[in-house]
Amino acid sequence: MTDNAGAGAVAERDQAEGDQAERNTEIVVTAMRELFVEKDLTALDRYWAEPYVQHSPQMPGGLDTLRAAVPGLRGFSWEPQRTAAQGDLVFTHSLVHGWGPGPVVIVDIFRLENGRIVEHWDVVQDLTLPESTASGHPMV
Repeated sequence: MTDNAGAGAVAERDQAEGDQAERNTEIVVTAMRELFVEKDLTALDRYWAEPYVQHSPQMPGGLDTLRAAVPGLRGFSWEPQRTAAQGDLVFTHSLVHGWGPGPVVIVDIFRLENGRIVEHWDVVQDLTLPESTASGHPMV
């Protein structure tokens, strides 16, 4: 009986973690869409929290940086191609226009605490078309 009880507890924990990962993913996708695509600065109040730790080498930390940057984005589009979540982290792999001079591929990593985004890392690459890659495969 102990083995079944232990297996049940593990299954419940795994289900709870899966549910949390799904909720966190929904929060991140909604937050990014509302803030960056719809340019709704009030999204910062709903989905982010201070202290907001920014690991991007191009941006200082804190939500005031996002408040200042978003209104100046021109021709911006964020097209998430895939997402993944583990624990308190959510990963998005996206095609982005309007962040740089040309299209870029960005992997964003968000850490959430109490349902709010509190930390961010990113990896940004210029988009290379499949016919110009060594493998012939697309970047996104």
